[in-house]
Amino acid sequence: MAKIIAICGKICSGKTYYSNRLKEKEKAVILSCDELTKELFDNNLGEEHDEMTLKICNYFKKKAVDLINVDCNVILDWGFWKSADRKSLTEFCRSQNIHCEWHYIDVDDKTWNKNIEERNNRILNGKGGSDYYLDEGLMGKLLSLWEAPSKDEIDVWHKVQRG
Repeated sequence: MAKIIAICGKICSGKTYYSNRLKEKEKAVILSCDELTKELFDNNLGEEHDEMTLKICNYFKKKAVDLINVDCNVILDWGFWKSADRKSLTEFCRSQNIHCEWHYIDVDDKTWNKNIEERNNRILNGKGGSDYYLDEGLMGKLLSLWEAPSKDEIDVWHKVQRG
């Protein structure tokens, strides 16, 4: 039976990289808010970013149900930064009788800082894809929103560490 695989992790933890690898293994479709906002709005939503992201997530939840109903696994590459967002998706899946498997991308600080540096360099070189530049102000805002999950929320705890 098909399932939803929800990817949780802070910004620049490697969620998209992980999702792309998992896609092949699970024969799944990835639904990514970042990918869609880049494609439609070139990440230029400004003050409307949060509102548009919420609308995209709600739309993707409906599409995920459609895909599950035709026996296709779905990877939600959204981050799920807040505990309330994780609980909301879990409850939504229960209400739809869909299995939701939670994966957390746990990145050590050294690797995380290196990921941020590499991301910003790619963007400056015009190769950032759906990413946007992370300056100090944006990082502060994003980190203020982050709530690390507890072990009991997560099915697969993926530790990322560079040598």
